[in-house]
Amino acid sequence: MLLRIKIPSRKRNRTLPIWLWLFFAVLILFSAGAGAALGIRYGYEYNLPNVQSLEDYRPDVITEVFADDGRVIGELYLERRIIVSYEEIPLYLQMAILATEDKHFYTHSGINYFSIVRAVTKDLIRRSFPIGKGASTITQQLSRMLLLTNRKTYDRKIKEILIAWKIEKMYSKQQILALYCNLHPMGHGLYGVAAAADGYFGKRLKDLTLEECALIAGLPSNPTRYSPRLHPTAAVGRRNLVLSRMADEGMIEPELASQAKRKPLTLTQHAPGDGETAPHFLENVRQYLASRYSTDEIWRRGLQVYTTLNAEMQEAAYTALINGLEKYDRKTGWRGPIVNIAETAESDMNAYAHPGWRAPLTQGRIIAGLVEGFEQGHAIIRIKDYRGRIGPEEIRWTGAESPAAILKSGDLAWFRIHSFDDNEKTVSLSLDQRPKVDGAIIVLENGTGAIKAMVGGYDFRESEFNRATQAMRQIGSTIKPLVYSAAFEKGLTQESIIQDTPFLYTDDLGRPWEPRNYDGEFKGEITVRQALTESRNVPTIKVAADIGIENVVVMARRFGLTGSIKPYLSLAVGACEVTPLEMASAFTVFPNLGIQARPYFIRKVEDYTHRIKEENRPETHRVLDPGIAEEILDLLCNVVENGTAKKARSLGRPLGGKTGTTQDFTDAWFIGFTPSLTAAVWVGHDRDETLGEGQSGSVVALPIWIEFMERTLKDRPIENFPSFLSGPRTPSASPSGTRDPAPRESISAP
Repeated sequence: MLLRIKIPSRKRNRTLPIWLWLFFAVLILFSAGAGAALGIRYGYEYNLPNVQSLEDYRPDVITEVFADDGRVIGELYLERRIIVSYEEIPLYLQMAILATEDKHFYTHSGINYFSIVRAVTKDLIRRSFPIGKGASTITQQLSRMLLLTNRKTYDRKIKEILIAWKIEKMYSKQQILALYCNLHPMGHGLYGVAAAADGYFGKRLKDLTLEECALIAGLPSNPTRYSPRLHPTAAVGRRNLVLSRMADEGMIEPELASQAKRKPLTLTQHAPGDGETAPHFLENVRQYLASRYSTDEIWRRGLQVYTTLNAEMQEAAYTALINGLEKYDRKTGWRGPIVNIAETAESDMNAYAHPGWRAPLTQGRIIAGLVEGFEQGHAIIRIKDYRGRIGPEEIRWTGAESPAAILKSGDLAWFRIHSFDDNEKTVSLSLDQRPKVDGAIIVLENGTGAIKAMVGGYDFRESEFNRATQAMRQIGSTIKPLVYSAAFEKGLTQESIIQDTPFLYTDDLGRPWEPRNYDGEFKGEITVRQALTESRNVPTIKVAADIGIENVVVMARRFGLTGSIKPYLSLAVGACEVTPLEMASAFTVFPNLGIQARPYFIRKVEDYTHRIKEENRPETHRVLDPGIAEEILDLLCNVVENGTAKKARSLGRPLGGKTGTTQDFTDAWFIGFTPSLTAAVWVGHDRDETLGEGQSGSVVALPIWIEFMERTLKDRPIENFPSFLSGPRTPSASPSGTRDPAPRESISAP
């Protein structure tokens, strides 16, 4: 009997269960997706910027310019950035940034996934770009700085997230926060919280108050919209929002937040290092650097430039020149308003804004103001959204009895600001005007040639032309000490007799010239001492004729005058053009007993790593025999004691100098010196125009020099001039309290 065995059907076993098919399908899709994601990630990472470059601050470091005492007087930068460490960031500022930008900063891994999901959901509902506002952590914002773009694309967001992961792996949370605080733009060319503190409040980070920290923390989201200078109301609103968030997060007490919200916004009027009193000097420095270093070195890598400028002397020189020019200008009378707005095309007075109103108000500044009307004998003046009143007292210098006598509604005129109230929007002011005349002052240290102060004009914003170093002006009687120096080498002495009598000279072309003295008189036989003390023209011209005018030209070149100097007798009374810097340098020869130091203003330049790139030392050479130099020095001291500069005796110190006035009173000079310093003052118009009858060097320039010296010499010990009998002069400590390096002397034959 055969057994039948039932064999299972193979056909049925060939079909897999549906669940297994689904499993394999999911596995394949997952693998493909993971592979694609991994490929995309590596593809993106291949093109990602180097995270290590976050630590490379050199491309955006400030070039700082230092005075002789080490304080910063100016900065050159494309991005004004001051680098600080995490430890230097105040706790209030840290908390304000975290409360505003990323309250979960210390707990997430660089990406706040919940915020991303929430932002995506909102944007999908609105059908707008995904991952919108509120989805970026501090780490992501830092990664965005590496990408150098804020374009809202999927591509950018993916890269941003990948970079954030890498940043979190490479740096600690403290390092990430410090990088964010150093790199973020803060408006007005400021980068980083330290630059913002310095630029807006004139403070170091450690000195910031709670409300100031909150304002800075609110800037990164939109530095322009919340700029405290452009939009102070919006800035305060943003600041108060930051304070509220800090209170909501339990970082500060609500009462402390309320107190901070009530604080007014108080900004520094000028950022430290903005060169307000030394703009021409800083421009001189910039031009020097541009001639020796690359644009990249100056504007990106950051140089440390140590100059000879003395900050106190610069302030004194600036103040003296401004005061002197304004005082002279007032003597010429009021010239009337600038324009009447109501009579121009811009007839809407309420909407009018003068270009000068863009800058913050500054006490003592002269600024344009709009006359809106009159009330009880007073004129109502608007400057920006500030208003003030002027009455008879504020216009007394014009000679008018009331403002209505010289002003009318719609007039735009110049006013001086005495004080202002930001909260009440009121300003105290008086009628004034900006001088038409200009001037310059340059100050040198005698023993070294170091430039200690330089003011090249009344207003650098109106004219960058540096009249101290670039203006070629006729020098008048200030050349006479050089004429007598040449004559003394030919045997003349202080007691030599010369004739102060009428003199007719005919040049090679047959043209007659009959020179005159300033007072129009002749005194007959006088000594050289009297001739120079009283600045007599005719005797000086006769001396030049006797020794040969060519010898005067040679002497002028020895003293360092480089302009066009023609061998005509009129040269003896200053018919040549020279810069104030050259004249100041020339006069240092006398207190230095014949030695002249080459003027210089850069002591040292270092790179970002403090490696010295150049270092300058004083260089000197002999111009005059010390005995002759001492004779001229004695004569110039007598000019102060008994001559045209005797107003300077009020200083009560050993001084020497010489006034100078050109024909038709177009240029007024005084060049004077102490044993340590020489200062040259020039006043005039850029175009040849008279200063007015009788406006000589002793009337216009000398008072400026005296005011400068009063401010500079205050509380300084009295110095005496050196004597040839006691030996040659050696450089001593700078009046600023610093010591310049000893000079290298090169001796040349007189």
